[in-house]
Amino acid sequence: MKIHSKTKRHLVPYMFVAPFLISLIFFYLYPLISTVIMSFQHIVPGEVEFIGFENYAKLNDEHFFIAIKNSFVYTTLTIAVLIPIPVIFAATLNGKKFIGSTIFRSVFFIPSLVSVVVAGTIVRLIFASPDGALINSLISYFNITPQKWLMAGKFHAMFLLVILATWRWTGINIIYFLSGLQTIPDELYEAASIDGANTVQKFLVITLPLLKPIVIFVTTISILGGFSMFEESYILWQGTSPSNIGLTMVGYVYRKGFQSGDLGMGSAVGLVLLVIILVLSIIQLLFWGFFKRSES
Repeated sequence: MKIHSKTKRHLVPYMFVAPFLISLIFFYLYPLISTVIMSFQHIVPGEVEFIGFENYAKLNDEHFFIAIKNSFVYTTLTIAVLIPIPVIFAATLNGKKFIGSTIFRSVFFIPSLVSVVVAGTIVRLIFASPDGALINSLISYFNITPQKWLMAGKFHAMFLLVILATWRWTGINIIYFLSGLQTIPDELYEAASIDGANTVQKFLVITLPLLKPIVIFVTTISILGGFSMFEESYILWQGTSPSNIGLTMVGYVYRKGFQSGDLGMGSAVGLVLLVIILVLSIIQLLFWGFFKRSES
């Protein structure tokens, strides 16, 4: 009886971690290993053939490099917008003298609850080509020629994608930075005030350095989100943007894997995307000194 009870106690930790291990194996390791294998195959219905690195050789394609460029530019711009602006808003909303902080937090957060399909449709209607569309009507008051925003070119396309991302994710990032701000002791600001520091000096010397872990976290998820962006582009252009102005890495995976039915090629593109995200994430963590801080 004693042996039985002891065995049960030893099994308890494994029972607790079992759901995680099972999820890891079936939802992460198995798909990853399958994708690696498929990337070396030519797959058509009823026929699978190993073709070595042929799928990777096909990546020397103009559309693939356009997808990389679009994803890289989109990720860079969204990071440039969705870190400094939410930090400033969060610092403002965190101020004790700010009236209506709760209301403004809710207003900023509501767009993140809207599905990407609805958000993309709204942006598509607002920036529609007809002269009577909302944005074209507004700019006409300033004697600016109405634009065909969705078809005008790369600059307009990237502008719309960044606008859509900013509208949806500013509130989420504000919540992240607010959680970081609320861990900063008030005594630091009080001591700085005694030393004669003004609001800007306290923000630069106290707030920003202590928000560094949150900045690293937001940058990491922004890299992942930027390179995995697909739905927004698909909603705006239905997957057929002119001159591939809305083509992203995941869009290229969708085009090759599902529209062309070449799952092997789609797997190869997906693995390249995985490597790009891993490399960029490690570079930005090295830039911030994340590993040095962990070692210390």
